[in-house]
Amino acid sequence: MAVEAVPVRIGILGMGTVGQGTVRVLQRNAGEISRRVGREIKVVHAAVRNPARLQGLRLDARISADPWAVVRDPEVDVLVEVMGGTGLARDLLLEAISRGKHVVTANKALLAEQGNAIFSAAQQQGVMVAFEAAVAGAIPIIKAIREGLAGNRIHWLAGIINGTSNYILTQMYREGWTFSRALAMAQELGYAEADPGLDVDGGDAAHKITLMASIAFGIPVDSFHCHVEGIRHLEAEDVAFAAELGYRIKLLGIARRRPEGVELRVHPALVPASHLLASVEGPFNAILVDSDAAGQSLYYGRGAGGDPTASAVVADLVDVARTMTADPSNRVPHLAFQPDALSNLPILPMGDVESAYYLRIRAENRPGVLAQVATVLAEHGISIEALIQRERASAESVPVVLLLHRCREGSLDEALGRISALPVVHPSVLRLRVESLAEG
Repeated sequence: MAVEAVPVRIGILGMGTVGQGTVRVLQRNAGEISRRVGREIKVVHAAVRNPARLQGLRLDARISADPWAVVRDPEVDVLVEVMGGTGLARDLLLEAISRGKHVVTANKALLAEQGNAIFSAAQQQGVMVAFEAAVAGAIPIIKAIREGLAGNRIHWLAGIINGTSNYILTQMYREGWTFSRALAMAQELGYAEADPGLDVDGGDAAHKITLMASIAFGIPVDSFHCHVEGIRHLEAEDVAFAAELGYRIKLLGIARRRPEGVELRVHPALVPASHLLASVEGPFNAILVDSDAAGQSLYYGRGAGGDPTASAVVADLVDVARTMTADPSNRVPHLAFQPDALSNLPILPMGDVESAYYLRIRAENRPGVLAQVATVLAEHGISIEALIQRERASAESVPVVLLLHRCREGSLDEALGRISALPVVHPSVLRLRVESLAEG
């Protein structure tokens, strides 16, 4: 097949790790990409604050310090945004869309917070916004949910979608390290930023699960109502207790469809040690999707980094290039469902969620404490499945670990309020959810 002479012309905002990785992938695999698309994909304009960063990068393109110059360049057909942020990036994307340019972005925060407005603008202009790189790096989870499972009714999805937190939890399990020590090592290895808050406090995972929930269930993007908990409060003993009970602790993003609404949550959870997700270690990501016809399918790979994310950016460029001349009404919708067919299912409050639970209680080292706790739980209809109680002769307080049967979270909240008020119990009770991740 002859390659068409007219290339697809790309402008890039941001020439950091991902931007430079995108250029290298386009150059290294130029022949394969041209064979797939039918014409060349060529970078013609790039915005970078410090051109010295491009030393060693073979880039035959205009270089501008001003990103608006790239957006307004009439020779740019597709804008790639890998600069990050939610203020300037939003304005640049909306301007590019208003000028009829297609957009590829890795900006999960921007889409999770303002995606509805961006997708609506793109729909009105008849252009595409592709965002595979915004979720789980090289794992093609957006395409899998939006296209590969298009014939399915998706029940739920759950994923390890933040590599920094997963590395920390892996080290806490493997080495018995504290959270602080594991975080310091993650920063030394480059897995964590100097300010790791977005990762370890759950915000990064919340952005990703919000986008996946929208395309899985056909609902507007709504990160505001996503329940978010991080892993800072976990102690090494919690990881050890979970292992003793047959579980591993993972930071999960979970989206579940229910008749009355959608559960949308990010939090650490106990996963059975025998489950595939429990074996996902280090900086890797994995997403489990449960649907009616396909059953469960697992997607695993590198969730971050220059080349993995660049791989997803280039995949989006190939998709955009293939369909640029197609009638907009025949393209795959941004959120998988036709814009006028999105559901108004609400995001459910956590009080309505049902789960099994792990409790770690610090109580005074005296007889009868467990009986008092069990009485409060029973009065709220909550039963105990298993317990670990460490007797320490000289200690004033001891940890008591309870594994609870499935119950409504609102009922447990009420019980924990009473338990924390008991004179024999320290008020800082740790509650983690237990996810079986079974089919159905």
